[in-house]
Amino acid sequence: MLQMVSGSYSYAGEGSSRTKTRPLLQGSSSEAPLQDDPKVLVVDDEELITETLKEILRRAGFDVEIASDGWAALEVVPVFRPHYLLTDVLMPRMNGVELAIAVRKMFPETRIILFSGQAGISEILLSGQRQGFQFELIPKPMHPLKLIELLKRR
Repeated sequence: MLQMVSGSYSYAGEGSSRTKTRPLLQGSSSEAPLQDDPKVLVVDDEELITETLKEILRRAGFDVEIASDGWAALEVVPVFRPHYLLTDVLMPRMNGVELAIAVRKMFPETRIILFSGQAGISEILLSGQRQGFQFELIPKPMHPLKLIELLKRR
């Protein structure tokens, strides 16, 4: 089991040139410099998944908000203005592709990553492609370190 350390801040420099650093993982001696915490909106209808990802990503230096479905996410997006949208594909009321398209229209610069642990999503993805939208798709579950690496690559 991956054990995370609690996030801590240290400020270096003088005046307004402050840099945040945080240990990445227990046993890691390196710290990750961050100018501003990148914002991630995590959307999944399974509360355990959203809460777990929130904790993992916050400890890795991300500012995280969560939503339990696409409609709830659309209420958060205009205020939070996420750099990343990490959303499950199969959800009730609004699927992840529909959410991704709506977010892309509001904030084209938001990086959208879909995740799914189920096989029957190809038709949902194709419907987005027919509308001219392509999104990254990752398997669920994904190792926390791989997810953090993926999000840190812009």
